[in-house]
Amino acid sequence: MLLFILAQAAAAAVVPAQAPGPAVAQTAAPAQPAIVSYAPDFFKSISPNTALDMVNALPGFALDTGSGVRGYEGAAGNVLIDGQRPATKTEGVDSVLQRMLATHVSRIDVIRGGAPGIDMQGKTVIANVITKQEIGARGIFHYADQHVSDGRRFGTLRIEGSGKVGDRTWEGGVTVSGFIDDGFGDGPRTVTNGDGTPNGAAHIHSQGWGTQSIVTGATEAPLAGGSLRINGRIGSQAYDTAELDTFSFPNTHTEHDHQDDNYLQSEIGARYTHGFGARTTTEFVVLRQDKHELYADAFDTPTDAQEFRQDTTTSETILRGVVKFQQNPSLSWEAGAEGAYNTLENHILFSDNAVFTTLPAADVEVDEKRGETFGKAVWRPFSTLTVEGAVREEGSNIASSGDVNLSKTLYYTKPRLAVTWAPDADNQFRFRYEREVGQLDFGAFVASTTLTAGVVTAGNPNLVPQQDWASEIAYERRFWGGGGLVLTARHLEITDVVDRAPLRAPDGTFFDAPANIGAGSENDFLATLTVPLDKLGLKGAVIRGDYTRRVSEVTDPTTHERRPISNQHPSDWDAHYSQTIGKVIYGVDLYGGWQQRNYRFNQIEIDKLQTYVTPYAEWKPNPKLTWRVELDNVTARGFKHTFENWDGPRNLVPLDTVDLRSVHPGRVIYIRLRKTFGD
Repeated sequence: MLLFILAQAAAAAVVPAQAPGPAVAQTAAPAQPAIVSYAPDFFKSISPNTALDMVNALPGFALDTGSGVRGYEGAAGNVLIDGQRPATKTEGVDSVLQRMLATHVSRIDVIRGGAPGIDMQGKTVIANVITKQEIGARGIFHYADQHVSDGRRFGTLRIEGSGKVGDRTWEGGVTVSGFIDDGFGDGPRTVTNGDGTPNGAAHIHSQGWGTQSIVTGATEAPLAGGSLRINGRIGSQAYDTAELDTFSFPNTHTEHDHQDDNYLQSEIGARYTHGFGARTTTEFVVLRQDKHELYADAFDTPTDAQEFRQDTTTSETILRGVVKFQQNPSLSWEAGAEGAYNTLENHILFSDNAVFTTLPAADVEVDEKRGETFGKAVWRPFSTLTVEGAVREEGSNIASSGDVNLSKTLYYTKPRLAVTWAPDADNQFRFRYEREVGQLDFGAFVASTTLTAGVVTAGNPNLVPQQDWASEIAYERRFWGGGGLVLTARHLEITDVVDRAPLRAPDGTFFDAPANIGAGSENDFLATLTVPLDKLGLKGAVIRGDYTRRVSEVTDPTTHERRPISNQHPSDWDAHYSQTIGKVIYGVDLYGGWQQRNYRFNQIEIDKLQTYVTPYAEWKPNPKLTWRVELDNVTARGFKHTFENWDGPRNLVPLDTVDLRSVHPGRVIYIRLRKTFGD
């Protein structure tokens, strides 16, 4: 059946498309072929509760919640709300959409390739959620229960509200939740020598779980001819894992590992916008976030006791200003600047059988001053052609003190060109050429460890960001009213690849460490498909899927041979089927298995995760009440963690041992009640 559906969809992508349904309207056609509007009627078949439900149902659209990089410009997701980006970084745009009622959405505009007056935030596709300007209060009460097959139980309580009083809008929410880590479970562990002979056998019993509390709030009101929005968020998390390995060969003994990871994080942000006439707008953003994290790992065997403790404090302060000018309906300009100040303070203690060991870069303080100026322009010379150009100039000074005293200043120019050609309402071609500059992970500056794997990683403050020139071409086909197919090919020419390499300590000991290991390349292929199945006789049914294939190459600093870049998934995929029958929605979500390799100088770590399957059903007895039942991880997917170990550099000594750990996380019954209030 699935092959038949995909064949029909592929055929639809090359034959003349059906006219869009009444709920899909081309905005200002043909002057704005890059914008397609989806009215609330388009989403009736899925009976959405929140704006997040609606965004996830957009044909050919894959939600990007943003990244955790430092600074504001490069951390954006691909969703705007009323044309603006939320002035927050610690909260993903999915969380913002989740507390917005579907009844509060006027329409969603999907902008592909760019359009004058739209800040694409460096993305090729943006969804702009347009809200209704109504007075009154509305809210969501959400309670969920998770019952794990091993007997554990976790609950989630979420209460959120929003409204408008006069000219002032407000929103806020409280969430208290428990969660499980499905990377843990029970299963066998086998250790073999390099020649394949048995070295050890054990049974693994492991669990991961945690709790989280979040309070958010925001308000927006007119001020001095403009609009001021202030938002705040505070969150805490306590996370624990425990693993007990019971060995039966070569002798009977146990190994135990326990980890704690707790943090407290806060953020406050403000955005002020002001218009000057009909064509000019200014925007200013101020944001501050702080985080304090305590991590501990204790590992015990009959002959060894190791303990690792880490205390990390980070902060970020951002100031950003932008001027936007709409010269005419076909040409818009934007210019601005952004400054950020980031700090990290890290302290580590590591002991082995009560003897303290000094790790490279264990006690480090880092501060970074970042500045960026940018200019952007979007031009539509013809109704079918849109050109977006941008240049960003980035400069930063990074200084570390403590175990490593180092200071460096970095400058990068980052041009971007994106061209979109839409020969008609159903077909679009997009091209992008851009210089991308990564960001140094402060976590790479300091030491870390995974005691169960016998891995101690040194810190390396002497890194530079990874850079690449990206060439990308995409083709999109819309069909059957709500169907869409997007095919994307991307090539990256990379310099200063950030990967792993051996680092020699002053005493001559070698440690694994993050490092720049030279030039590399990457080729990606992406496909996104949305198929409404009414024409195939399945009324109210939709199938959606995403597939990504990656092929990368870099020279290994230990063996000097070509290999893939560490920690990349060669492929990722997911598929979703849903059907609405009256007041019931049922379906199944599949999240494809993946694998990745991490190449250290004396170890290759291989992770393999099988496909995650979740059938579900929702019952909506009235528009404001929803019951949902899921059977999460119904196949009890397996997770294989393999360590190939060498007693020295991989190019100098033979393979020593292979440690294979295979666990199966438990199944989970998930029950949720969601009640909405207001209109």
